Amino acid sequence: MHLGPMEIALILIVILLLFGAKRIPEIARSLGRASQEYKKAKEDFLAEVNKPAEDAKDAVEDKSAPAVNAAKEDKDSGESAKS
Repeated sequence: MHLGPMEIALILIVILLLFGAKRIPEIARSLGRASQEYKKAKEDFLAEVNKPAEDAKDAVEDKSAPAVNAAKEDKDSGESAKS
């Protein structure tokens, strides 16, 4: 369903009649603030949800790092023993 210019103009006129010219800027400001608060809450929520996943990933990397280093040391010591 597409709104043409006449339908949009009619909607704007009805809004102007219902709320008045003085209230429209207040409504627009409050909608802008609500939108900003929604975006901030969404970002905070996503950060909180992703935090345990990142912590788990870091923990796995930290646990595997000593094993990788030990394997490298074993490989290096084996090569020096052959020489």
